[in-house]
Amino acid sequence: MIPLFTAQPSGKNMEDATSSNPQSIGFTEKLKSWLSWSWTYICAVWFAMVLTMIYVLRSPLKLQDTLTSASVFLNTLTPKFYVALTGTSSLISGLILIFEWWYFRKYGTSFIEQVSVSHLRPLLGGVESSTTTGLFSSVNGEAEPRPSVSECKVWRNPLNLFRGAEYSRYTWVTGKEPLTYYDMNLSAQDHQTFFTGDTQQLKPEDTVMQKAWRERNPQARIRAAYQAIEMNHECAAAYVLLAEEEATTITEAERLFKQALRSAGKDINLLVYIKRRLAMCARKLGRIKEAVKMMRDLMKEFPLLGMLNIHENLLEALLELQAYADVQAVLAKYDDISLPKSATICYTSALLKARAVSEKFSPEAASRRGLSTAEMNAVEAIHRAVEFNPHVPKYLLEMKSLILPPEHILKRGDSEAVAYAFFHLQHWKRAEGALNLLHCTWEGTFRIIPYPLEKGHLFYPYPGCTETADRELLPSFHEVSVYPKKELPFFILFTAGLCSFTAMLAMLTHQFPELMGVFAKAFFSTLFAPLGFFADKMESFMPSSFWHQLTRI
Repeated sequence: MIPLFTAQPSGKNMEDATSSNPQSIGFTEKLKSWLSWSWTYICAVWFAMVLTMIYVLRSPLKLQDTLTSASVFLNTLTPKFYVALTGTSSLISGLILIFEWWYFRKYGTSFIEQVSVSHLRPLLGGVESSTTTGLFSSVNGEAEPRPSVSECKVWRNPLNLFRGAEYSRYTWVTGKEPLTYYDMNLSAQDHQTFFTGDTQQLKPEDTVMQKAWRERNPQARIRAAYQAIEMNHECAAAYVLLAEEEATTITEAERLFKQALRSAGKDINLLVYIKRRLAMCARKLGRIKEAVKMMRDLMKEFPLLGMLNIHENLLEALLELQAYADVQAVLAKYDDISLPKSATICYTSALLKARAVSEKFSPEAASRRGLSTAEMNAVEAIHRAVEFNPHVPKYLLEMKSLILPPEHILKRGDSEAVAYAFFHLQHWKRAEGALNLLHCTWEGTFRIIPYPLEKGHLFYPYPGCTETADRELLPSFHEVSVYPKKELPFFILFTAGLCSFTAMLAMLTHQFPELMGVFAKAFFSTLFAPLGFFADKMESFMPSSFWHQLTRI
């Protein structure tokens, strides 16, 4: 039997093992560093020796005659050949540029650079940089790994829409799928874990529902739900699936959720899920006070389920009622330094402070007299929110088009920004002047955040994994917002310059063939003049007998 854990040597033994022969270890490290340092110079010396040997053996190899023949051949070529040559080069470099640009927009990196790093660097003796170390340094100078798993954890969207009544209607109208397979697969895992937790005591209908959540085809899931209801008319999970996916209206979904609630019994997971969705149905049907009461009762009945973020549903409903005092009371409880933040918490706090001053705010007046205390608090709250999620302002200011929010979000990512703006844009518009204040101040956040981004200001450093996760969560027709904005890779700029330069050469050679011929001869004569000067100096420095004997050898 293989042990899961192995004993580690004590600190003293480790010190003894590392210090048993320090001289040999030090000599080995010095030898390695010397070899790596001298490798560049050895290559340079080798290249210089090759050039010298080619020059020495130019007579036996008849290099002069070969160059003369080549120059005669090139002189016989017509300008049309050079036009075709430069035009073909421009076409090829243009195709490479188009492919590089497409690859960069889709994957966020250069294809040539990625191939070079992945395949050519190991062949040239390079060492691949680690993705988990070297990003931070501890006090004693040792590298510390940057936490990535916890930062890039995917969360269930507290306000996710109904598939049958909302997502499917979008597909019917536009023909586009608003949810990715990765997002739906996460939801299937959530439902399977949430509704069928104890696999040892599964009833026959529970086994059918466990398989139903894993089905990729929506119609297969619905058929499995009806099969479970035929086995047991009190199968609450089956009614939940029908309410989520088969119901084409919110009213029909609410009716099925009420049926599921009557059949849920004492299953806490089912009760919490169903009551929350019923509250969301009431909110969508305009019964907002009823929805607020249901959410408050749910939070009182199950106070330990804060991880479900029911308070975010409550905040949105209270903002719709314009009950700003109640919103502030909820924020006072959940906007705590010890609790995880979200875009809803940070931007709602900023909205309340902005609302207090935005109606009379004027950038010109503020620049003349300075900001008042209330205005300063509002600006600081906006900066705090933007630092937490820098993608939100472009959606609130309608600089980017909104799409339907995904069923899962990544905190501080574009998916969270889409989900927040989809439900809260109307609340910012209702507060007069709030969007104007946001427009005037949000970009100032980036002057406060330290650079490089490994350092944070009010929050932890911005994670570098959000782009990859957001591309999995958001549909392909959506342009994912990336922060920090990536610069164009070198190879895209290089191919763009090469394509433009060769196209210009082709056009000039076609229009002015004689002038371009004179220019080309002058250019190449100037280019090779230093080589001729260097060769003359070598011949004058070395005696002719030495070159003769070396040639004979």
